[in-house]
Amino acid sequence: MEKKNIGVNLLKIIGIILFVTFITLYFSQKAGYYEYSQYQKSVFTNEQIKKFEEDVNSGKNVDIENYLDNKTKDYSNNVSSLGYNISNTISDSVKSGIENIFKYISKTIE
Repeated sequence: MEKKNIGVNLLKIIGIILFVTFITLYFSQKAGYYEYSQYQKSVFTNEQIKKFEEDVNSGKNVDIENYLDNKTKDYSNNVSSLGYNISNTISDSVKSGIENIFKYISKTIE
């Protein structure tokens, strides 16, 4: 009886999380968040194009790096690196295990 109750509670929690996620995404779409962020990118690009054209017309030394938005953030840390390494190890192990299973099946069929 206890296992059934835990399963039902877990199902309810997962359902609530999925519902809240859906509602959040739905309202952010309705509010136009994505469209606004794309608009901001296009405005920035147009400004940079105008700046580039002005610099070319005035004869300045043009470097493409001056016109690009290189504000990429590196969110990696020891925990994410550990997770990445564990994921690769598991992936390699599963891949080799599946390959061995199919080799065995192939030899059995022949």
